[in-house]
Amino acid sequence: MYSAGALYFAPVFFPSGDQTAQLLKSAAIFAVGFFARPVGAWLMGLYADRAGRRAALALSVGMMCLGSLTIALTPGADRIGRGAAALLLLARLIQGLSLGGEYGASATYLSEMASRRHRGFWSSFSYVTLIGGQLTALAVLIGLEHSLTSAQMRSFGWRVPFAIGAALALLAYLLRYRIEESESFTRAKAANQQPLGVPHLMSHHRRETLIVLVLSAGGSLVFYIYATYMQKFLANSAGFSRNAASELSALTLCVFMLAQPLFGYLSDRLGRKPMIVTAFSGATLLTYPLLSGIQASHSAYLAGTLIVIGILIQSCYTSISAVFKAEMFPTAIRSLGVSLPYALGNAAFGGTAEYVALWFKKAGIESGFYWYSSAVACASLIAALAMRDTKRYSRILEG
Repeated sequence: MYSAGALYFAPVFFPSGDQTAQLLKSAAIFAVGFFARPVGAWLMGLYADRAGRRAALALSVGMMCLGSLTIALTPGADRIGRGAAALLLLARLIQGLSLGGEYGASATYLSEMASRRHRGFWSSFSYVTLIGGQLTALAVLIGLEHSLTSAQMRSFGWRVPFAIGAALALLAYLLRYRIEESESFTRAKAANQQPLGVPHLMSHHRRETLIVLVLSAGGSLVFYIYATYMQKFLANSAGFSRNAASELSALTLCVFMLAQPLFGYLSDRLGRKPMIVTAFSGATLLTYPLLSGIQASHSAYLAGTLIVIGILIQSCYTSISAVFKAEMFPTAIRSLGVSLPYALGNAAFGGTAEYVALWFKKAGIESGFYWYSSAVACASLIAALAMRDTKRYSRILEG
């Protein structure tokens, strides 16, 4: 919701400057929240490997509730000055700590609970729900845009989705507190296996950690281009109205969400490595022409078609992002092994995607961002070529 609503609340917290400058400041705070994720990944990863996946999932969504509620209730800069931006930053730090552990715990839980034969399919629902959350945020935003005037949206309308998010997070906490613990963790605990820390991860699983980090860097960057930045790109660079940008983003996100189980199913048949190589080969070769075409398009149909091409290619990675990482590590260090390198790559490249894109635009060289994205995707392609196919060499089988 932070990304979807930034077009409206950026002037509330950062009243000076033009729209690009305001969005740049909000994107900077968005990025800072991502840099809290490695700390959250370290702490929550250790907690998940010690106390269980269920406990970590409940704690992370409880913290998310607090962060969303803080944003919903924070006054604007016209009332408390710079304190508004400071509270926004605090809320994003809380959310960053939460999400740092969320991904590792949820990816691990889904992968451990799924059967070996359909592990890719079931694990794809990690991104189904992730994209579904973004889609829900856009749907609420579109509903408010059609119900309220622009002045009302800038005044109070943008706060409503954050309040809804806080309420849903509380409900999710109650649901997660009651879920069944994974069998892999239960067996490890029964066997008195002790959770392992970062020194063990770096000394015994250095290669796997580096591969996850580099793949997460490219995967997060390309994902956030299409999933969060695209709405602002359509409005701020391609010339679409705010309403049209929100609606087009919502339609393409629907395709993105529905594609995940299909590509997850394909990974159960074809393997994880061929899918990941396809994703980053496509991102390396096609990011520049796709973004250039979207920017130059004046047709929603053409822009939507180009976006769908990009997200279908990216689905080869996102659909199995959870499972292939979990399959690389043994049970005692699985959650930490998934969450920490992912959080580092995600913070450095995914969380900064909007900021870097807007920086290039403000500097007058917007196409530089297209080349930058292709270069990062190329680095991920090299890492993909160096990995083993985790469908054949899964560590989850070890319990």
